[in-house]
Amino acid sequence: MSAIEVILNILMVIAAIVMIVTVLMQSSDEDGVSALAGGSDTFFGKNKNNTLEGKLANATKISAIVFVGLALLMLIIV
Repeated sequence: MSAIEVILNILMVIAAIVMIVTVLMQSSDEDGVSALAGGSDTFFGKNKNNTLEGKLANATKISAIVFVGLALLMLIIV
């Protein structure tokens, strides 16, 4: 293993751990089906990124993008 492969592996493990933690910290969507029928959902308000749920959702998206990007980079390099 070269040094670049070791670094990419470490970054991939960190991204995976961050993704797991942020997904587990999010609250469950108990009334997700009722939103399809027109139920009120306050998450799509003006300040959704300022809430903890919004920040966790953004962190999950970013860590997933980093994880997939690193996986593709490792596929190209190896």
